[in-house]
Amino acid sequence: MINKYALLVILVLFSYQLNANEISGTSGDVIAVMTDEGEVDALSYKYNQSEYLILGLPYVYQTSIKKIGDIDVEVRYKNFGESRITIKDLSKVDLNQKDRERANAEALLIRAALQSYDKTISPSFNFKNPVIGIISSRYGKKRYINEKPRSPHLALDIAANLGVAVSAPLKGRVILTGNFFYTGNTIILDHGFGLISSYSHLDSSIVKENEMIQQGELIGTVGETGRVTGPHLHWTVYLNKEKINPEALLKDNFLQNLFKASQDIL
Repeated sequence: MINKYALLVILVLFSYQLNANEISGTSGDVIAVMTDEGEVDALSYKYNQSEYLILGLPYVYQTSIKKIGDIDVEVRYKNFGESRITIKDLSKVDLNQKDRERANAEALLIRAALQSYDKTISPSFNFKNPVIGIISSRYGKKRYINEKPRSPHLALDIAANLGVAVSAPLKGRVILTGNFFYTGNTIILDHGFGLISSYSHLDSSIVKENEMIQQGELIGTVGETGRVTGPHLHWTVYLNKEKINPEALLKDNFLQNLFKASQDIL
């Protein structure tokens, strides 16, 4: 017969095992999840005879369980700090009816483009920096404009001089270009299987929609169009429709390190 103390030890060990195998990550992370078999429509890779799904995690305001596809993931809250900027042109902050209607229509257009899911391109995740410059605002920061709280900054801002070259960090197809109210001259690339990136506030754009762009190919130049405080590239990356942290993608051996991290928790 098992006494109550032995039973308690068993329960604690069982609970520890469950926690050790939890699928988890931090806001904006990319994680690899081992799966039994590859799914035709999923972003998956083989590593050491195992199949892994690659998932982007959402930004969360508190630690919570999020369902990504069919998988429950614990997404941990992280305090990324804050960013306070001053926009002197108040027409870019307090919109009139005409500008608001324009911005809303453009938001729908961009949202439609982000539904793109090109299965003819398999992303390598060997990202290169799209521009030479200085990081001026990182992913996840709480954003204040003219001292008023706004949506968090879910992108990477890289400050550079006007006209500095912006290149594709990864092979992709151009799915949208345009001059938008908030983001100015913007390019959106589809890298395949739900991996999408956008480049905003450009001074110039030299690509056309549906054009296939190779890694390192020039797509435009740094500008200060749209709602800005100075010339910079606003670089946003989406995976499974979640805005992820672009800076993390620039690390060497990105995918291999994801796979190893996944194996370490098994």
